[in-house]
Amino acid sequence: MTDVPDLPEGYEISTDPDRIDVDRVHRRLAGDAYWAIDRPREKQERAMTGSLNFGAYDTVSDEQVAYARVVTDRATFAWLCDVYVDRSVRGKGLGTALVAAVREYLQPMGLRRILLATHDAHGVYEKLGFKALDNPGQWMATGLQ
Repeated sequence: MTDVPDLPEGYEISTDPDRIDVDRVHRRLAGDAYWAIDRPREKQERAMTGSLNFGAYDTVSDEQVAYARVVTDRATFAWLCDVYVDRSVRGKGLGTALVAAVREYLQPMGLRRILLATHDAHGVYEKLGFKALDNPGQWMATGLQ
């Protein structure tokens, strides 16, 4: 596995559900994340309720500046999704540090794999040990809507 990148100075990561700014998360994802454009607020809240939620916060203002969500059974499998870093703080390594924190949080669970999907951030995830599936042909999916 790769080294854990340092969290940029002035930021902290928390899994405390009471700190998550649901309004901000929904606004950012539904308005700026290609995979969640126009996602209804109620659907976002249901997704968050059924997931592990990670927030990154400015230590001075306590403003939430990044978010990640994990769907998991806490035993064999996890799906990392909804990773979003506010445009105003991109380029500082915060996204990489957030994903590393997620990976480290999940490590003691002994999961067989953590999956994710991305169109444009392969380099970020590769730094943290993610790689393309060895046998993508064995995976299948269905859409219900």
